[in-house]
Amino acid sequence: MSTQDKIKKLIDLRSEAKLGGGEKRIEKHHSQGKMTARERIEVLLDDGSFEELDMFVTHRCTNFGMEKNKFLGDGVVTGHGTIDGRVVYVYAQDFTVFGGSLSETMAQKICKIMDMAMKVGAPVIGINDSGGARIQEGVTSLAGYAEIFERNILASGVIPQISAIFGPCAGGAVYSPALTDFIMMTEESSYMFVTGPKVVKTVTGEEISVADLGGADVHASKSGVAHFKVEDEQEGLLLIRKLVSYLPQNNMEEAPVLECNDPIDRLDDALNNIVPDNPNLPYDMNDIIFSIADEGEFLEVHRNYAKNIITGFCRLDGQSVGVVANQPNYLAGVLDCDASRKAARFVQMCDAFNIPILTLVDVPGFLPGSGQEYAGIIIHGAKLMFAYGEATVPKVTVTIRKSYGGAHDVMSCKQLRGDFNYAWPMAEIAVMGAKGAIEVLEGRSIAALESDEEKAAYAQKKTDEYEEAFANPYQAASYGYIDDVIEPRNTRFRVIRAFQNLQTKKVTNPPKKHSNIPL
Repeated sequence: MSTQDKIKKLIDLRSEAKLGGGEKRIEKHHSQGKMTARERIEVLLDDGSFEELDMFVTHRCTNFGMEKNKFLGDGVVTGHGTIDGRVVYVYAQDFTVFGGSLSETMAQKICKIMDMAMKVGAPVIGINDSGGARIQEGVTSLAGYAEIFERNILASGVIPQISAIFGPCAGGAVYSPALTDFIMMTEESSYMFVTGPKVVKTVTGEEISVADLGGADVHASKSGVAHFKVEDEQEGLLLIRKLVSYLPQNNMEEAPVLECNDPIDRLDDALNNIVPDNPNLPYDMNDIIFSIADEGEFLEVHRNYAKNIITGFCRLDGQSVGVVANQPNYLAGVLDCDASRKAARFVQMCDAFNIPILTLVDVPGFLPGSGQEYAGIIIHGAKLMFAYGEATVPKVTVTIRKSYGGAHDVMSCKQLRGDFNYAWPMAEIAVMGAKGAIEVLEGRSIAALESDEEKAAYAQKKTDEYEEAFANPYQAASYGYIDDVIEPRNTRFRVIRAFQNLQTKKVTNPPKKHSNIPL
């Protein structure tokens, strides 16, 4: 064979590999509103930056006549490229080849790029669209999953890991995304579950649809498995690009600092009036976040799950910052099991990747009731406390209004190594609200009074006295637990100056194999 023939053979093989399962299967895939693996990578990465690896790998299975049915690449496209000029590693499962099912060789391809990403310190993005384990290969397919899981575990907290679910992801396949930092699902085409509707019906008798069991809505709002829910793949891939811009390449680097044209001393007079005079009335914490952030941009994480707490990313003077904020517009901003768990995971992720944390506090306490106690609110609340206490990144806390009881401690208080703790003038930092406190402190005295009028007048008098003494930030400030009481409209400037001051912060935790966080 001549040199030219060999080159032609290479070109032909590349063309064959790029067709995946063939044109008919690609057409069927497109008819379902889904992109192919390579089309997804094209949208995700900078133009012309993708370098594919292992294009010519095929499976080695000889069972059930599989040796006669081989496709180049074996159902997954792997390689590296750039997002905004920064290196990322990517794999995208190809549903047109054996339904994207995982084989021994597919697992080896995925593991290879994960190993390379660890070596060079770059994020890994996995695009999942798979029918699960390749049944024809039996236990080697299961072993392949475990090889991937082990790498997910070792890479956790070392390099960012992002999972996009753009099709089925069931059985053992769900655990790789679950081990990553962020999971994204599409509204119409993706689902995740350990056991499908047929198995559920056989075992429990429950009849349930695929969407109701493991669709994007379920995991974005009820289980909290999905951090992002998007309308379609195009939106999802562009959102991943944006998400990556807030993250560092690895745990030894800082997140990119972008040029900022938004003045750091920009005042927002609306903040001086945003909190209602009536402490029982709500307001939208998002308005405060948008006001503080550069250009009013905020990328919310877990938007549809545990809405009583907000988590997400913004930039302050170009620097990437993680935001955790109680949301008085939903359940009064109370902390419950889901909110505590959501915020704890986010704080740990920020700390792992050197992203400073801004905490905005308006919390009346933990949600009371047997349902919460039985669900383990003690353990879940402790997770959030543990995450804040262990975090060594710069931490700035602003108490907006209420900060009561144990919830005050949990929300990045000074004693959990908060670096700068500020409060607005209307902040109430106390063991509990005035009314509840007076019922405890003055209950017997009130009961001893004869008429209802006397009881009401005495209770009101004592409530007013309590509010005067405790329903303000100044007692906490007198002990140094609050570093300063700031004017609301000046919050952006004070917070940015605090983070600028903390850029050289150095704190280390005691040597240990690892923590034993209350799981």
